[in-house]
Amino acid sequence: MSTFDIVQGVIIALVVIAAAYVAFRKLLPKTSTRVMARVSGSLNHEGRSAVVRSLGRRVQPAAATGSCGDGCGSCGSCGPTPPVKTEAQPLHFKPRA
Repeated sequence: MSTFDIVQGVIIALVVIAAAYVAFRKLLPKTSTRVMARVSGSLNHEGRSAVVRSLGRRVQPAAATGSCGDGCGSCGSCGPTPPVKTEAQPLHFKPRA
């Protein structure tokens, strides 16, 4: 196995891991927030080195502000928006020539 094969494998693995991370955050936002908070809590406590603690602070999810515009769902008013009423337009069928 050559050096090129090893480097190529590492690069592909990093791309796949990054894609899985983005998909996880995009498709499961509440679960990813919970997981990231748990990881951050385990990294950021007394007895850990400064590098590990700074990594724990970095991965800590942002706290919800509780305002109605942040989309966190804490106030219960982030439900679906009511559908916009539009006038019904009749269908006009034209025979084929």
